[in-house]
Parts: sequence; C-alpha cells; structure tokens
Amino acid sequence: MAKKHIVVLTGAGISQESGIKTFRDSNGLWENHDIMEVASPQGFQQNPALVLDFYNQRRRQLKEVEPNDAHKALAQLESEYKVTVITQNVDDLHERAGSTDVIHLHGELKKMRSVKNDEVFFDIEEDIKLGDLAEDGGQLRPHIVWFGEAVPEMEKAIELTLKADIFIVIGTSMQVYPAASLIDYVSIDSPIYIVDPQPVSVMHTDNIHHIQEKAVEGTRILKSKLLRT
Repeated sequence: MAKKHIVVLTGAGISQESGIKTFRDSNGLWENHDIMEVASPQGFQQNPALVLDFYNQRRRQLKEVEPNDAHKALAQLESEYKVTVITQNVDDLHERAGSTDVIHLHGELKKMRSVKNDEVFFDIEEDIKLGDLAEDGGQLRPHIVWFGEAVPEMEKAIELTLKADIFIVIGTSMQVYPAASLIDYVSIDSPIYIVDPQPVSVMHTDNIHHIQEKAVEGTRILKSKLLRT
C-alpha cells in the first residue's frame, strides 16, 4: 500500500528558532538593510557589490546554525509518509535535518548562477565576488528569487499540493505570494494543519486544524498526532 503524501509549506518562522533572522521583523529591515536594496533586480543593478556581500554574510551565517527540532520532526515523518517540503526559505536546514524531497520556491543561498542564465546554477560554499564570472561571461549572482522575479518552482509546487493527502503550513504568515496561494489548491477532502502562534484566517474551514504554537513546539505536537500508530 502506497504511503500517504504529506506536503509541507514552510516559511521563515521555522528557521527563526535556529537563529536565522527574517526580514519580516518589526522594523521591516533584513539584517539592517532595506529589503529592496538587497532582494530586487534593481538593487543588484545599482549596487552589486553590496548585494553580493549581503548574501556572502548570510551564507557564512548558515554555517553557524543547526536544524532545530521542527526541521528534524518533518524529516522523521518520512518513516511513515511520503513527505515533500515546499519552503520559502533559502537556507539548507531541511536538507541537513534529513528531509529528502525539498523544493525551494525562493532559491538557495548555497547555489549561484549567471546573470545571463536563470536555468543553470552551481553549488557554492564560499563568497561570490564582483568580477566572478560564469562560463558564459555573465557575473555570478546568488540563486535567489528576488522581488519582481518569476518563481520557477511554483508550477511544480501547485501540482504536488493538488494531490496532497495532508497539507501542513509551518512558520509562514501566508502573506507572501504566490506561495501563500498554495493552500487554495488543497483538496477539500485533505486535512490542513497550520502551526502558527497567531490566529489564522483562511478560506478553508472544515478541514483546518490550527496548532497555536511556535514551530518547534507545534511541530512536536503535530508529529505525535501523525505518528500515533
């Protein structure tokens, strides 16, 4: 008998408990930078050195943090379910926790690509510097989906969500589109679990189960529900 398929949408709240800061803090800044300076094509065009340095620092920061129990709990669900994690996060904490099927909607800190080609990307551990060129002669840039850019993995994410037996939302306020629209593609017959310390307001009602906790505690509760048998 085939395993039930869980599709999980995760956002900044799950990585926040590992010590990764989110730009959606109260001041609207991301690590003291205006978000449009460091996460838009215009910002990169105006000051590429600043943008490269910003993501170099984020990549270094990634080496200092570890997956938390929420990341690990999602990986542990694979013992009884097929699990696909669709994340808005650009870190690699899901992979390091053991999740084997992860889709990054907004790109990955540990990948880079040429400014001339958004379909071919390369692994990177260290810094990208101004003047570092791809084979096609284009400046290398972080493989990050910036504001105003297409979200190439969205179509695949929708297809998976349509077929999900269980849909889980963790660590996202469901305010960032198009990712937030995924919940609209969940079958009315499939339960939706939302882990969020704040009240939630979504169109689905009968199949919504709200666990009003932060990511680590909420995911612990969720794991105990789903792995009862």
